[in-house]
Amino acid sequence: MKKLWLLFAFGLSLPVLAQMTPVGTWHTVDDETGKPSAEIRIADKGNGELSGTIIKSLMPPKERDEENCSKCTDDRKDKSKIGMEIIRGAKQTADSQQWEGGNILDPNNGKIYRLRLMPLDGGTKLQVRGYIGPFYRTQTWSRVNPTTPSN
Repeated sequence: MKKLWLLFAFGLSLPVLAQMTPVGTWHTVDDETGKPSAEIRIADKGNGELSGTIIKSLMPPKERDEENCSKCTDDRKDKSKIGMEIIRGAKQTADSQQWEGGNILDPNNGKIYRLRLMPLDGGTKLQVRGYIGPFYRTQTWSRVNPTTPSN
């Protein structure tokens, strides 16, 4: 009976454990309004590296920035922001619940930042920090469906 209870208790904790990863769908935040601005899907490319793609804008058409990334300076220049990979190459650090080593693009200003991702609040929130030199910018994104472990 004790083994059955342990299996049941462990089974209930699996969704929480599974969410302690950036993999899933997230709402970004507009720095000026604090409102959700886009949906980003973060996926594991199969080698432990994460990739994040804009899947839709949440801003009303009149409040959106331009649809293409005219300020980008790499292979994403003048490409549509919807479908654009903005997170590249982040990997989980050893013995940590952080993902680093990659970069994140802000398609509104074309800047590419070094990246750190850290799940918070049982995986329902994601701290996204971008660095340029000693300076950084931090946002907290919200998981689109926090009760589903693999969005």
